[in-house]
Amino acid sequence: MESSRINNLSKCLTAVRAVHFGSSRAREDVLFEEMLRVAVLIFALNLVAGDRGLVVVPLDKQYVPIYRGESVVAYKTAYFGDISVGTPSVSQQFSVVFDTGSGHLFLPSINCKTESCLAHRRYNESASPSSIRLDHEGQAWDGPGDRDEVAISFGTGEVVGNFVEDVVCLSPSRCARVRLVTANHMTTEPFQNFQFDGVVGLGLATLAVDSHFSLFEQMARSDGSFIPQFGYYVSDRDDVASEICFGGHDSRHMRSSLQWAPVHDPFKGFWQVKVLRVTVNGEEFPFCGDGSCVAIADTGTSLIGAPRAAAQGLHRLLARKVPSETSLESLDNIDCREVEGPEWVFELEGGVHVALGGREYSRAAAMKVINKQQEMHVCRAALLPVDPSPSLGDKAFILGEPLLRKYYTVYDWEQKRVGFALAQQNSQAVDHVRHKVYGAEGAVQSSTVHV
Repeated sequence: MESSRINNLSKCLTAVRAVHFGSSRAREDVLFEEMLRVAVLIFALNLVAGDRGLVVVPLDKQYVPIYRGESVVAYKTAYFGDISVGTPSVSQQFSVVFDTGSGHLFLPSINCKTESCLAHRRYNESASPSSIRLDHEGQAWDGPGDRDEVAISFGTGEVVGNFVEDVVCLSPSRCARVRLVTANHMTTEPFQNFQFDGVVGLGLATLAVDSHFSLFEQMARSDGSFIPQFGYYVSDRDDVASEICFGGHDSRHMRSSLQWAPVHDPFKGFWQVKVLRVTVNGEEFPFCGDGSCVAIADTGTSLIGAPRAAAQGLHRLLARKVPSETSLESLDNIDCREVEGPEWVFELEGGVHVALGGREYSRAAAMKVINKQQEMHVCRAALLPVDPSPSLGDKAFILGEPLLRKYYTVYDWEQKRVGFALAQQNSQAVDHVRHKVYGAEGAVQSSTVHV
């Protein structure tokens, strides 16, 4: 605990005691209790804010079912929080995914009439006095002719839109002028089925067309006192909000010290770290033996991603039989995340080790395997195959939600590094933190994997 926080509490209590002992006995107990309550509240608020002006954004959560035929076989999850766009008196509110794997801020435009746009709140630039229409070079545009458009891919989807500059706020006191893409078209998949309106890209500035599109870059430029870090916490309970904080990191969510890994090849724009070695159950995984593997911390991915060329070998090493004493009646209800599995360890540059167990990487439901000799039930890993690409290369792992739930991660914009600490999971909900969970009822009742 920081000494300044202890001193703050000490000063508060000293002031309380001074009033207490100078007051009449008839009123002193009530006054003492009230001022003590205020002192503790001040101390608690200092702990929450870290005395550093953190902006903490609680995240809503959504489960979206994946169908095979008419059956639900899996669930995608998404986490998203609120921002406002425009000056405070006429601001427009939106929910967004804070995505470390992309570089732009986009919102559906009021001019978009497709179902995927109509399902969401849409940004009206004409209703925002602070907005400026731009061309592709960042110059103010006021016609004539057609406006410049840009097409941006987001995972399995794409948006096509125009350029606008406006004021974007994470809180009433933390705002910056940012260029954004106002989408005139959004593909049905994945945008129509999700509750969030848009995406805030938190990749490094080089992942965007221009650094003026980077909300975090503009936040850092606009305020010299702003600590250029953000921290990401994924709760393991639906009744406890996940959070992202800006302007530093929140030690409440850490149960170990931060270990830092430098960003590898930051020009690519990803929060990518070099993988020195991968082991499964203590044995080296030879795919990364030449030292060419990398891992990308990605808040927008629901699974652990593995290079397609390595996925089959990892599936084989991470699979295990359901215990033979398990009765047939209970097989349908078995949760493979509770079945012990081999430890999967990434050794990262900077001396950082992150480890995943069966609880993190497993599918929930066991898979039936039938061969000539026998029938068995097997617990398997839930891995997302990552295809080779010019931007990712052919040996890129994606450190998605399962790892981000086990480890609190911090993204240091200035020093280009990623911090990992074991996450301190809350045992109970915090009364003052309000968040929503969508689609949880079906997800909880289903025995299928949540991806």
